[in-house]
Amino acid sequence: MTDTRKIIHIDMDAFYASVEQRDNPALRGKPVAVGHAESRGVVAAASYEARRFGVRSAMPSTRAKRMCPHLIFVPGRMDVYKSVSAQIHDIFHEYTDVIEPISLDEAFLDVTVNKPGIPLAVDIAVEIKQKIRERLHLVASAGISYNKFLAKIASDLRKPDGLCTIHPSVALEFISRIPIESFWGVGPVTARRMHSLGIHDGADLRQCQLGFLTHEFGKAGLVYYNFARGIDTRPVEAERIRKSVGCEHTLDRDIYAPEDVADALLLVAEDLTGRIERRQFLGNTLTLKVKFHDFTQITRSITQPSYLTDKAAILDLAAGLMNAVEYRTRPIRLIGLTVSNPHADSDDTPTSDSEGIQLRLDFGPDFPY
Repeated sequence: MTDTRKIIHIDMDAFYASVEQRDNPALRGKPVAVGHAESRGVVAAASYEARRFGVRSAMPSTRAKRMCPHLIFVPGRMDVYKSVSAQIHDIFHEYTDVIEPISLDEAFLDVTVNKPGIPLAVDIAVEIKQKIRERLHLVASAGISYNKFLAKIASDLRKPDGLCTIHPSVALEFISRIPIESFWGVGPVTARRMHSLGIHDGADLRQCQLGFLTHEFGKAGLVYYNFARGIDTRPVEAERIRKSVGCEHTLDRDIYAPEDVADALLLVAEDLTGRIERRQFLGNTLTLKVKFHDFTQITRSITQPSYLTDKAAILDLAAGLMNAVEYRTRPIRLIGLTVSNPHADSDDTPTSDSEGIQLRLDFGPDFPY
């Protein structure tokens, strides 16, 4: 491996919930969920105290309350989270301007060349974690390696308040021992497919031929092939091109009557049109997402020759997609619409939807990297 980059992945620990606990001392040390407690609510974020009971983000609130009866729900304050995220990025910019935001609470930093001229990336990560704690009274985990794939895995290994470096000299040994569920881009469905093929960890994956992986997983097969060998050449992109704009509404009650579905679709289309206008986004593919009462979901897409910016045009296409969905006997819980640009360059790796890495490896002190 000849990659000599120094990449840091910073991930804020239980970000939304931690901000709420920071701003309200009465919540500290208690199980907290950001979201709505009513029967149709969903957990947006959970504190580590709540996670010990099995509460996770995207979990229905009713289930979360069964798992943790004394769970405290607080409404989200997105404007506050965005403001805090901007303060965190101000700290990042003290070291580098090559920053790729992934979400409000995580980002990649390329510190191969950095403003203070600090030779070791791990020392930069330590300073960033310390400044976030001292200035913002929040806790971050950091992963350091020579590419984004391994830096992301490293940041998850020792949460919360983690710090882990994966040096090139141990990367292949490290990858061999990682369960396949923990690979970036491998969610539950793909993991089950890999298990059925006898692939359970990085060592198994490395034994697979490229042709076999591309046959089984399409273009993602090349990604998995490279990851198993510690290869990830994607740069840290300081400016990311927006490739889609979307929104989704969880309904107050399950619906199956055509008139109710039409009303709900109209509201989502109006929301989407507003977002497209505010972001001045141009895309010509519309995707409909429908989640049913049993939490199963489907998506349907259609591409047009012209850009989709008009509410009437979007609503007409959405209605056509919905007409092909059988919901009379499967009440709808959620409706979403997204406009995307299929012609945008996309080398992104599919994001893992696993809850986090359960593996704990210890190579001793962090490597000087």
